[in-house]
Order: sequence, then C-alpha cells, then structure tokens
Amino acid sequence: MGEDNVWQGRVAFVTGAVTGIGLGVAQAFADSGMKLALSYRNEDDRAAAAEWFASKGYEQPLFVKLDVTDRARFAEAADQVEQHFGAVHVLVNNAGVSVFGPTDEASYDDYDWIMGVNFGGVVNGLVSFLPKIKAAEGRRHVVNVASMAAFLPGPQAGIYTASKFAVRGLTESLRYNLAPHGIGCSLCCPALTRTNAWKSATKRPDAFAESGFRQAREGELEQFGTAFEEGMDPYEVGAKILAGMTKQNGLILTHPEHGPDFTELHEKIMAALPDEEAPPGRLKIEELRRQAMRDAEAGLVIELNQLT
Repeated sequence: MGEDNVWQGRVAFVTGAVTGIGLGVAQAFADSGMKLALSYRNEDDRAAAAEWFASKGYEQPLFVKLDVTDRARFAEAADQVEQHFGAVHVLVNNAGVSVFGPTDEASYDDYDWIMGVNFGGVVNGLVSFLPKIKAAEGRRHVVNVASMAAFLPGPQAGIYTASKFAVRGLTESLRYNLAPHGIGCSLCCPALTRTNAWKSATKRPDAFAESGFRQAREGELEQFGTAFEEGMDPYEVGAKILAGMTKQNGLILTHPEHGPDFTELHEKIMAALPDEEAPPGRLKIEELRRQAMRDAEAGLVIELNQLT
C-alpha cells in the first residue's frame, strides 16, 4: 500500500460493483485498504464477488441490493452505509446499461430506461450520498463513470451517448461545486473493457418493454460481445480510477488508443469557430466565466453576480 496511501480506512460506496468495471474498482479499492459497500442486483454475482474478498483475506464488504433507479431504496442504502461504517468518504457511480439501436426508431421506453439508469442512477447516487460525504471529514471523492461515448458518438448508440454526455456535463460542473467542501470529483471515461456489458439488452425490465429497436437476430449479440474479449482488464480500469482520484484529476481516461479521435475532434471544433473578431463586451463576459471556473476549482464559492 505504501506510506503515501491516502485511502487507507476510507469508506467507499460503489454501484454495480459485483461484475465488470464496478468489481475492478472494488478490488483496487480493497487493495488500497478501503472499506467497501457494494451495490448489486444478482445473487450469484454477489456470491462470486464475496469469494474473491474471502480468497484475499479481506474484510467482507457490505453488500447492498439496489436498483439504481429506485430513489427510495437509494436513500435507504445511504443511511445503511453510514450507520454501518459511521461515515462515507467516496462514492463511485458506476452502474449502467449498454443498449444500442438506431435513435430514429427509439421509443419512449428506450429513452426512459437507458437515461433512467445511466443518468438517473448517477443523479440518485449524488442526491442520496452527497449529504453523507459532506458531513464526513478528511479525504473524500466522487467518481462518475461515464464512457468514451461521452466524447465520441456512434450510429447505434444515440441514447447511450446522450446519457454519457449528460454524465460528463454534470460531473464537470459538479467538480466546481464540491471543491469548496474539500471533496474531489472525477469523470471517468473508459473504453473497451472485458465485461459482459453487451448482455444489457437481454435484461430489459418489463416496465420498459415497448422498444422501438428491432429484436437482435440469433447470435448477433453474442457476436457483438466478442469485441469485449479484447477489452482492458476491469482491475486495470479500477486501478487507474484510484490513481486518478489520488492525483485529484478531474478527468480520468483509462485507454490510450483514442488519440486520433481527440485530434480529429479538436480540429473539427476549431474549424467550426467563425474567423472573426468578437466585440469587447462579449470578450469580457467570457473572461469572467473563465476566471470563475479557475476560482471555483481553487475552492471558492461562485455566485451569479460574479459572472457579469
């Protein structure tokens, strides 16, 4: 762990934490000496995760059964974690669904399900846990796990991309609000990871059964899932999240292969800017905004009257 480990004994709550990236985060956190509360939905997955902790000789996490769209249950979970450990220091909003289809054919149920889990689940985590984290002391942090889709859209991923763009915007703004409280805040955007996220489409709740997407042909999802076998090990993603938290990075990118995408994106944005002079009044307002962002990140509370 090393003498510079700032997370020893800190209490973390991680959603969707018994498989995939969530489990990788939980394992990396456990290796750093953190105390864990982990949300889950499937009992077999919970049991498998418990076996990993037992095999390492670690204290068993507090396992909390939770549907992240259930606000009442999320509030109960926050109270349960605080009562069990006495404080909560870290929140990782990780749970999500990876569901794809052409956006022009999407139904309301498609929007409500995907946005409800991927964005609404983050909202529910923040509303439920931020009061607990603010009340705690010492090193504290919030991580919202989005996706590289928060930057890079795709033709089959419209609603998924919208949900991840939303998490990105929320997190980048939240960072400024948490800084005055001494709470770190990171947006993590992983790319291809060795998980079973591709199975999300088979777990659609009955309440959102009316999909506009055509049903996958036999073997189609399984073929799509073979791409995930090439993905990064979830533990490596978890370790990179932990390292980013330690360095107080606002943005945690785990995969190195997207340089060409960001170069192209930057060039497109710069090329779209009008080649003309802006008037002094607008330039002044924008500089006030930039200064407010710098001040907020430094820990100052920014009021509306500072923006004009």
